[in-house]
Amino acid sequence: MTLGREGRPSCGDPGRRRVVIQPDPRAYIQDLGSAANMSDVQEATNQLLDVNLHENQRSIQVTESGPRSESEHLQVTIGATVPTGFEQTAADEVREKLGSSCKISKDRGKIYFDISVESLAQVHCLRSVDNLFVVVQEFKDYQFKETKEEVLKDFEELAGKLPWSDPLKIWKINTCFKKKKTKRRKISQNSNKEKIDNGRGDKTDERDVKKEFTNNVLDSQILDYYENPAIKEEISTLVSDDLTSCKDETEESSKREADSEVLKFRVTCNRAGEKHCFSSNEAARDFGGAVQDYFKWKADMTNFDVEVLLNIHDNEVIVGIALTEESLHRRNITHFGPTTLRSTLAYGMLRLCAPQPTDVIVDPMCGTGAIPIEGATEWSNCYHIAGDNNPLAVNRAANNILSLLTKSQVKEGNLPWGLPVDTIQWDICNLPLRTGSVDIIVTDMPFGKRMGSKKRNWNLYPACLREMSRVCRPGTGRAVLLTQDKKCFTKALSGMGHLWRKVHTVWVNIGGLHAAVYLLKRTPQTFVHPSEQDGERSPW
Repeated sequence: MTLGREGRPSCGDPGRRRVVIQPDPRAYIQDLGSAANMSDVQEATNQLLDVNLHENQRSIQVTESGPRSESEHLQVTIGATVPTGFEQTAADEVREKLGSSCKISKDRGKIYFDISVESLAQVHCLRSVDNLFVVVQEFKDYQFKETKEEVLKDFEELAGKLPWSDPLKIWKINTCFKKKKTKRRKISQNSNKEKIDNGRGDKTDERDVKKEFTNNVLDSQILDYYENPAIKEEISTLVSDDLTSCKDETEESSKREADSEVLKFRVTCNRAGEKHCFSSNEAARDFGGAVQDYFKWKADMTNFDVEVLLNIHDNEVIVGIALTEESLHRRNITHFGPTTLRSTLAYGMLRLCAPQPTDVIVDPMCGTGAIPIEGATEWSNCYHIAGDNNPLAVNRAANNILSLLTKSQVKEGNLPWGLPVDTIQWDICNLPLRTGSVDIIVTDMPFGKRMGSKKRNWNLYPACLREMSRVCRPGTGRAVLLTQDKKCFTKALSGMGHLWRKVHTVWVNIGGLHAAVYLLKRTPQTFVHPSEQDGERSPW
């Protein structure tokens, strides 16, 4: 651990882990180790989950007055990180599902919106956001001093002036609500270990999948509520069963809290701008030291309970408290490939083309099936087809679909209804689909980096666009295509101007690569096969 000025631990190192404990403002810190407070944790959990499922219920039911009645009407600002370029898409989802106005930050990849505590559970159900945090205070035009020493001194003094009370209440409730998240990470690690032991990451015994989810029934139930809102269930019964079943776990958690009454924390600084005279580590170190002095918390870079965020973009400074331990894009996919697409990015791409009921949506290069699976869970009134020329990719997509169905079966106790999605192995340049039978095409095209090559793309892209134009419905068909090989794509598209019209381009960052998402509209012109253009008679 790096020591900063005056021997303070540096708070800029990475690492994450959730510990289920009960935090609040300074006045409540001394009571954190009390086992009696665990009843409040269960009560808060039940209240939030009940509110999210019973939409007609307008307020959280409480049995006590005092601080709990105040939290009923608590209004806070939530910040969310989203895939860069899809800020407007995420803002539209927030307005549609939460009814809240949304502000897009100058710092790319972030949005902010106001909610009441009753909507906290619904925030975790948003499909377009990666990470969440509650805003402690925002400084739109922070005046930095001229020297590094003065700036860092201001950061130290800032910690004691911030309104921590309400954000820490939200953090406390959110921690109770998200306490099952840690187990999911363990499941993923075990799953990865099994795949390594088997020597291939593409094949997993179906019995192993079922056993894994059967042994973690409660985790699947809680997580599916976040990840698959299209699957309807009675949450009140689910929560009641969960709270009863996790009694032993709660008692163990109480013992752990009794052993350690002091919260562990770290400060993470995200800085963008060229005119700063200090580094991110220096800001995190000095601000973190002041937070430690103020709350008497213990600094821990990996096994922390509270993650304080210091976001600096030019002259804008925002202090927040993280509400997610791991990104919300980690859903749906259990079998990963070399180029697995984030579920949040898949959602943004699907939303761009505005799917309508009964639409046929095809991903002709599906890989692990991230796009069709996200589409099937969110747009269940459409029919989705996942295809790829690689049998290993098709197998991964099928296994990911099986995982979702298995979790649904465990949760409901009987055979699931299934998802409106099918997988198939095919040749992208010769699709086994009727001409004009597809409404929407959404796919992640080979970048020529990990998959394929730049040289092959010069032949592949024109052939793909030609076959897509054949199967896509003239006049109303749409295509949303992601690629980093923008030069090759632009050249291929220029030769298809009579069949495709470019409507919109979204610039995104994919693993450090500057990529583009193209929204295309199919022109009304009828597709003519090249052989027919040459005067030959088509065998079909």
